[in-house]
Amino acid sequence: MTVPFSVKPTLTGERVLLRPFVDADLDTFRVALADPEVRRLTGSPPDDTFDEGRLRQWYGSRNAQTDRLDLAVVDRAGGDCVGEVVLNLWEPHNRSCSFRILIGPGGRDRGLGTEATRLLVGHAFEQLGLHRVSLEVYAFNPRARRAYEKVGFVAEGVLRDALRDGDGWVDAIVMSILAPEWAAHRGHPGTAAA
Repeated sequence: MTVPFSVKPTLTGERVLLRPFVDADLDTFRVALADPEVRRLTGSPPDDTFDEGRLRQWYGSRNAQTDRLDLAVVDRAGGDCVGEVVLNLWEPHNRSCSFRILIGPGGRDRGLGTEATRLLVGHAFEQLGLHRVSLEVYAFNPRARRAYEKVGFVAEGVLRDALRDGDGWVDAIVMSILAPEWAAHRGHPGTAAA
């Protein structure tokens, strides 16, 4: 089975638009990657220095990737890029991949991340024919875990002491959603599919 990650779609929801990256999006990621909360919640090393060239090269190459799907999250209310969603670590034989999301300071606490997650996971199952989408969320990020649960992700297990956090250690919770689960609720657990 060939999953067409080389096709970079535009997906439209009520509050967010997912689209391929443009150069102007770099400003969002400069701010997000300098934000201490974003760095902590994504597990970025505290001493990792910001490198403008590396940032420009990374986001400038996302639209050309054929083994992963990276899309900008745009707040439709103002037209501003507020983050990114990613399907990566694709396993063609198992029809599975990983999901990750980054929402910067300008997009927090308005449900944009939940909607962006729902849009991309729906695309993974309904358009790409995947069977399983998984993720890891750190135990100190209950806001993200709740957002994933709202979409239908189910906790599977714990990676103990997966991240060094200051002088301590933090677990990572492994979560996934399967195609039959998505088909039953379309990202709205507790409701029947229309």
